[in-house]
Amino acid sequence: MSQTPRIFLTRLFPSAVMERLSSSYEIVGTPTLEAYGQSDILEFSKSADAIFCDSTSRFDREMIEILPDNIKMITTFSVGYDHLDVAAASEKGILLGNTPDVLTDATADIALLCMLGAARMAQSAAETLRDGGWNSWSPTQFLGIHMSGKKLGILGMGRIGQAVARRARGFDMKIHYHNRRPVTARGLEEAVYHDNLKDLLAQSEFLSINCPLSDSTHHLINETSIARLPDNAVLVNTARGPIVDENALIQALKSGKIAAAGLDVFENEPNLNPDYLELRNLFVLPHVGSATIETRDAMGFKCLDNLDAFFAGREIPNPITL
Repeated sequence: MSQTPRIFLTRLFPSAVMERLSSSYEIVGTPTLEAYGQSDILEFSKSADAIFCDSTSRFDREMIEILPDNIKMITTFSVGYDHLDVAAASEKGILLGNTPDVLTDATADIALLCMLGAARMAQSAAETLRDGGWNSWSPTQFLGIHMSGKKLGILGMGRIGQAVARRARGFDMKIHYHNRRPVTARGLEEAVYHDNLKDLLAQSEFLSINCPLSDSTHHLINETSIARLPDNAVLVNTARGPIVDENALIQALKSGKIAAAGLDVFENEPNLNPDYLELRNLFVLPHVGSATIETRDAMGFKCLDNLDAFFAGREIPNPITL
């Protein structure tokens, strides 16, 4: 290992992060806005001590096993780590770190934006206006659904789920949730806990997906689970796209079983399913849940805190473990 640790960045990160990074470390290569592909990652990794990546770069078992032995740590610019094979990294002796806590408020804000945007037909209305198709006000045009007073089901009551619940209480929504265990957070005493997903779905006039992606949650929201929702429910996903079976959701939106959906994430990002483009009852964003200057800087600083601790021989503050 060189006197100044060498860090390979899989892409360019915010300027404040880059400034702090370059003041303490040697940056391997010349990162750009576009993420490096697998072959480039392998090549640049030969000259690095650690990797600073984000969720668009996959380090599955095959990739981790062929990384050069000089790579001792990978820190990811994300809370979720479904793109990292934790077991394979542990076996190879590579330490993993992520960025918990700092995305909570920004992502919860986007969940409410998606909820409102879907319920009130915001994207369809805005596109009609921009395309010159709005000629006059009409009492039957762009009719949406009230959020106020409705039952909101939250799938995954971690930090972000709780933040969504607190915001939704401002709309007098009645909070129901499914989680591995009940939560005791202040302000959520009246939230109704369901120990199984089936019961939650039956109550969810609005459903907000806030659980992590794993083998057990992949396509957890599918044709069967959608059928358990009340008719004309609104579905919101700001977690990970593959939690929802895209084809099942599209069919439910076409049939009217689901009145509207608000998505900040989707399967096969960044490639949007063309069938979505035919739907007027969809509000969709390009994965901007954490996209504030403050949040993205804080994420980068969390990654740097991980690196600083590692190279100083201390326990890293945000480890990913089995």
